[in-house]
Amino acid sequence: MQSLTNRATPVDRRPMTFAEKLYLPAIAKGMGITLKHLFKKKATVNYPEETRPFSPVFRGLHILNRDEMGRERCTACGLCAVACPAEAITMEAAERLPGEEHLYREEKYAARYEINMLRCIFCGFCEEACPKQAVYMSETFAPANYQRKGFIYGKEDMLIPHPQKQIKENNQ
Repeated sequence: MQSLTNRATPVDRRPMTFAEKLYLPAIAKGMGITLKHLFKKKATVNYPEETRPFSPVFRGLHILNRDEMGRERCTACGLCAVACPAEAITMEAAERLPGEEHLYREEKYAARYEINMLRCIFCGFCEEACPKQAVYMSETFAPANYQRKGFIYGKEDMLIPHPQKQIKENNQ
């Protein structure tokens, strides 16, 4: 049978020589590899003090974005929930009431927006499917938790803080 990669080497069935029977060359070769690795730079990172740099294509926790005026960008179209292969996103739409123009950008908004991070596979399809650039994935990873309900993030957990409220808090 022909091999697919041509990387297979035939097994040498010759009897071992006296030097090979002593295993000294093999032991010396193994010790050389060990000594070489002993003086290499360690791959370990002292986590709380140091952080490992993220890859440019890293996809972390989901963030719900606001527009320049501080209104929510999400229009509850449901494209992110449909695009999610793990079915981790749950959303309920509601109609904007008169006087709420400063809160929501469109007539429809997401009254409930939840992501179950235990089901999420961090594929980024929700970010790609969103026509309003309301969902994006940050460079933050999911923190540890002891209960399953702590991994279900609601709209208030993911929404960026209102810019005018931050300015007021910083001025005080």
